Amino acid sequence: MIEHHGRLPDDVAEALLAYLDAHRADVRARLGELAPSDLTVSRVPSGWSPLGLLNHLVHMERRWLEWRFLGLDLPDVWGDGNDVVGAPWLDDVPLDELLERLDAGGRRTREIVAAHGLDARGRRRGSSPEDEPATLQAILLHVSDEYARHLGHLDVAVELARG
Repeated sequence: MIEHHGRLPDDVAEALLAYLDAHRADVRARLGELAPSDLTVSRVPSGWSPLGLLNHLVHMERRWLEWRFLGLDLPDVWGDGNDVVGAPWLDDVPLDELLERLDAGGRRTREIVAAHGLDARGRRRGSSPEDEPATLQAILLHVSDEYARHLGHLDVAVELARG
């Protein structure tokens, strides 16, 4: 559970950002519980490693906020995966670099929220042609949900690594 010091902000945007900040801090803390040798070891049938999961989270937030919402052309929008469907996320980027990208992504998300209202719609549609572009609020909720789900996965990996 996310622990907040004091009350959550009444402002919805600030509350969503507080949750995202807390999720990122939790990811960092969980990874800090692992030995360096455990970062690239998969302990689950799907084959992802903790470092691969971090790489996915970094790309996921960027994909939703910069690619889908802002409509930016990103050369590595799907850079967390590989060309094999169902293959685990790539874990070939060093931990320090990914943590730096995680922090930079958080700062970028805050900049985007500061520049747009929560009801602003993204530039890209969903996977179906009839989908309307999502609002910034819906995107932030989705990103928070994805962090929360993957934090649960990371909890399992940390428990399995401990034995």
